[in-house]
Amino acid sequence: MDESVLGELRKFVAPEFIFGPEARRLVGRYARKLGGRRILLVSDPGVAAAGWMGECSTLLEEEGLHVTRFLGISPNPRDTETMIGAGIFLDSASDLIVAIGGGSAMDCAKGIGIVAANGGNVLDYEGVDQVPAPMPPLICIPTTGGTSADVSQFAIINNTREQVKIAIISKAVVPDVALIDPRTLVTMDPYLTACTGMDALVHAIEAFVSNAHSPITDVHALEAIRLVASHLRASVSEPNDLALRTHIMLASLQAGLAFSNASLGCVHAMAHSLGGFKDLPHGECNALLLPHVMDYNFTVAPERFRRIGEALGCDFRGLNDRECRARLMNQVLELRRDCGIDQGLAARGIHTSDLSRLASKAIEDPCNATNPRPPNQDDLKALYAEAM
Repeated sequence: MDESVLGELRKFVAPEFIFGPEARRLVGRYARKLGGRRILLVSDPGVAAAGWMGECSTLLEEEGLHVTRFLGISPNPRDTETMIGAGIFLDSASDLIVAIGGGSAMDCAKGIGIVAANGGNVLDYEGVDQVPAPMPPLICIPTTGGTSADVSQFAIINNTREQVKIAIISKAVVPDVALIDPRTLVTMDPYLTACTGMDALVHAIEAFVSNAHSPITDVHALEAIRLVASHLRASVSEPNDLALRTHIMLASLQAGLAFSNASLGCVHAMAHSLGGFKDLPHGECNALLLPHVMDYNFTVAPERFRRIGEALGCDFRGLNDRECRARLMNQVLELRRDCGIDQGLAARGIHTSDLSRLASKAIEDPCNATNPRPPNQDDLKALYAEAM
């Protein structure tokens, strides 16, 4: 362990959470316990089609609660959608928000709560600790295994005018309760399973090498890495195996507890720029960028990357740092390929002429502040080029 962090102050923030099969079915009880009477239920069309939103609505209504539904959310939630949702919250006189879905639904719900409590536009609250008033009570029920928005103090919203994702980082956006039920993952398709699982892996790796890590976040980060490495491949190929889904949902929880408190790094800074520009899946962006940023960071934290590699299943016995670095990169690339995420940015419509624009947006992202190796704009441009 890095002894230097033992003498530093660290905080750890997490919501109340219930983990396990059927946890989702407690939503009505918790909404009533939090004082809710009129509920804004935030979800998306895919989750509605899978049946999870309808079940959630019924459970709330069985507790005598009035439910207004909001489904107008894109895979990368937009500022405009968040503002529409905030208007519906206020017009319906709602007093509590329930989000059921992936990171998009949960982040949008957080944005709705911010605006409902503070006014203005959701983009006004970009950055760290910029939300002055607490949100209405928020219950999150994740249906994907990787985003961890259900336990984090992050909300990621797409600034449609600038075509970039912005990060809102505040204790104010930590949900009051997370109901984390692995059964919801059985309706995910294999590629979404792969992308969200890789997102959990990136959360854990970036948290472990973050310059704000602590012994507490390290425990959660390493366990998340181990769980993803051991179970993601099989989870992609065997979607109905609840035991596998449980391991991946636990990995998402562990990674969320780590990164919410240690923050992230250049992978996420670059993914926010890339995803906002091309509207690509967030986990896919992270997976494509991860090995290049790890290689960039390795020299400033070789011992921590050795521990990451060991959690991934690498055998480093007798290897020097250069050999460890090569083996670790190969391990990450192999996992990514095995899960069906291949090729690079060029195959996703990114051109060399786009790289300066992407880097100029990415360098402004607050996630860079905790990257172990401080980047400049040219560094980020070079990393995008490597990922082509």
